[in-house]
Amino acid sequence: MRLPTRASRVCEVLIGCAILAVCFPSHAYSDGLTIGLIPAENNEEMVAAFEPMRIYLEERLEESVTVYTATDYTGIIEAMRKNRLDIAWFGPMSYYLAEREANAEAFVIGVRPGGSARYHSIITVPENSNANVLEDLRGATVAFVDPASTSGGLVPRYMVKRKTGLMPEEFFGRLIWAGSHDAAQLAVKNNTVDAAAGADMIYERMVRKGLITVETNRIIMTSGPLPGAPLAWRDNLDTDRKQIILEAFLDAHNHTDVSGLTRIDHFEVATPSDYDVIRAMVIELDLSDEAIRQ
Repeated sequence: MRLPTRASRVCEVLIGCAILAVCFPSHAYSDGLTIGLIPAENNEEMVAAFEPMRIYLEERLEESVTVYTATDYTGIIEAMRKNRLDIAWFGPMSYYLAEREANAEAFVIGVRPGGSARYHSIITVPENSNANVLEDLRGATVAFVDPASTSGGLVPRYMVKRKTGLMPEEFFGRLIWAGSHDAAQLAVKNNTVDAAAGADMIYERMVRKGLITVETNRIIMTSGPLPGAPLAWRDNLDTDRKQIILEAFLDAHNHTDVSGLTRIDHFEVATPSDYDVIRAMVIELDLSDEAIRQ
């Protein structure tokens, strides 16, 4: 079961304008760059957060830059598979899928102030919850984000399996897919669920914005460090164009606010091998691509 979302299945969003359509164009623009954003938070807020970067890229690359969002992770993957996106900002898990299904290739990753490109998966409970450890949630109603999410899907699956010997569907009484990190945390705040999983950096962003507090959404478990969310291009982009795009991202912090969705300070080069830990988790859990996309 998924919690309702306000957006349509796949939304075409032109930065600086309103949502224009509910489907991707039939092909990536030959005279412009198309960028996809996975639904980490509210789609309209993600678009607004990426606007300074979009303007910079448009000026630097001297071509139009269009940004798209979707209501789930697989919508962005499918759009890249069909060459309707040139670049996408994936989570590590959705990148794993995009690499396999859409020939995506990671090329940069955002580095946060302090020099870290890593983050964590967390599990939170409501303020009035008696749960203090994961084992207290046996039989509970719990919200994960999306099967293709890393911190809201793969890693909490991994933590539950490691701690209890059971998959979440077996350990919890009911598992809900919230569709986005903010929807999962708001479900905790509103006592719609007994617990939720998600990314610590989005949790922190919601606390700063006053959407939740550390009391309304109490953290009871934190994962080890995870590789950050990469930007990836489709591998059949022109080689020269890839180099120009790479240089633009690496130099972006000198010209614009790159903080965007996750308060990053600058971009650095990423490679596919940075995500071997994600591949190892998938193998240990014996997850098929179909199970991840369910």
